[in-house]
This record gives sequence, structure tokens and C-alpha cells, in this order.
Amino acid sequence: MISTKPRKEPRAYHPQFNSPDADVVLVSSEETGYRVPHFTLRSTCGYFRGLFSGHNSSFGHSMLGDKSSSPIIDVDEKNKVLTKVLSMVCGLHTENWESIDEADDAIHLAQKWDAPGPLSIIRGAITAPMFLADPLRLYAITTRLGWGEELMLASIQTLTLDLYAEENRPTLEKISSTRLMALFRLHRDRRDRFKALIDSDGLFDAGNAERYRCPGCGEEMNNHTWRELKARMFMEMDRRPLGDTLCGLEMEDWPESIACWEAKCQKIDCGRLNYNKLSTLRDIKNCLGRLPSHV
Repeated sequence: MISTKPRKEPRAYHPQFNSPDADVVLVSSEETGYRVPHFTLRSTCGYFRGLFSGHNSSFGHSMLGDKSSSPIIDVDEKNKVLTKVLSMVCGLHTENWESIDEADDAIHLAQKWDAPGPLSIIRGAITAPMFLADPLRLYAITTRLGWGEELMLASIQTLTLDLYAEENRPTLEKISSTRLMALFRLHRDRRDRFKALIDSDGLFDAGNAERYRCPGCGEEMNNHTWRELKARMFMEMDRRPLGDTLCGLEMEDWPESIACWEAKCQKIDCGRLNYNKLSTLRDIKNCLGRLPSHV
């Protein structure tokens, strides 16, 4: 909203934006004034370019450059987001982002103002570790904006999450149905393809062959411990599709793992281990490496 009435001073002026040479005053929802040159706003933001054009402006060019009657523009944003976006618009140093919420608020304002510069700056920073720490929210933002490479990276980071966990529902509801299904499909495909690989006779013949015999004595092996370990790994991939908990220290403590690696041939004079732990773990890791990693 633009005021053309006699100038009413804001409650205070932001120290970074209080130059007497600036001829437009933006006022935040917290009644803080920001003096900005109209040329800067026009050259960086499509919204202000249209606002300040001669045939659209309610105050016209006559008021611009007149410091005694600088146009006052009330904006809805709070000081924090307005300061961040104006700093980018004016080419000033911007402080580090404090949260993904702050970045998203800045994105919304940059879109409202049709300001490609700030959007480009934010896009360059959006894959910083602090944003990757909230991958589902990052995925929602990047899908909304159509940022392809950042979207793929965010989808990789979601593989540590259980999408069905209740705490994830509010963020999932903000994602378009097409992109949401793509994410669910990625998680499901990793789990199901992993299961198909560990069920393969060719990769794990000792555990999956219908009639596998002990290489030492020829006694037919009982593979129930391998089947139980496979079931546990499937459940783990359903919970955490990244698969980083497999083949690590956590898996070492699973009862199913312990039973599988200790399983031996039941023939009294043999006692050979049913499975080679090191080679089996290596093959499991290789299976994880063959799974799709992003949408």
C-alpha cells in the first residue's frame, strides 16, 4: 500500500537503510522505516518497476527524488525478512541464515517483488548443511520453485527419514501430489529393489539356494538364520531407506546378525560356519550401491 499523504515518520529507521540520499521509504509491519533509492528498487524488482512507471504510479515521478515528500510504502513483512531481502537487493553483505524458515520467508518476499537477484543468491545457499539438516522441508521448497539439482540433493537427504512418521505429516502436506508420489516411490523402490537383490540366488547362493549343501561335508544347510536377517534388513530399509545402518556397528548388535554369523553346519564332525561374514557384508554393501538414490 502506498501513501501519498504528508509524510508520517516511521517509529524508527533501520541503521543500514537510513541514507538521506534515498528517496523511497519502505515501512515494515513492525513500523521500522527503510530508506531505499527508487532506482535500486526499479532495477532489481519487477514489482517496483511497474509501481514506479509513469502511467501506473499513484504518486508519479514528481515525488521521486523529493526528499521532503518521499513516497511511503507499507509492506507486510517483519524487520528480519525485509532486512535480509533488501540487503540482497542493495548488494550489501548478508549475514548467515539462521533457519530454513527465514530462507523460505525471504523466498516468498523475493517472489512477491519479482526479484530474481535475491532468488539466485538464496538458491546458491540453499544446499548448505543447515538446510540439508531439514531435508523434507528443503524438498518442499525446491519442488515448489522447480530447482532441479537442489531438489535431487534434498531427495537424497530424505532417505534417512521414515516418511510415515507422524512428525513428517505437516511438511508432506505442503508438497504437490506429483512430487510427493515421486518421493514415496524413491523410498519404496529402494526398499523393494534391495529385497529383490538379497533374495537372489546368484548373489547369495549360500543363503537363498533351495538346497545348498555345506562345502565342507555336503550336509544340507538350514538357512533360517539368513532368512531372519533378511527380514530384519527389509524392515530397516523400510524405516530408513538410505541403508546406512546396514553393515555397520548397529547391525553388529542385532540378534539376527549374531545368530546368522554364528550359524554352523549341524553335522557333529564338521561345524563349518554357514556364511562368510566379510564377503556377505561386502555383497550387501554392493546391493545398496545399486539402488536409485534420488527422484
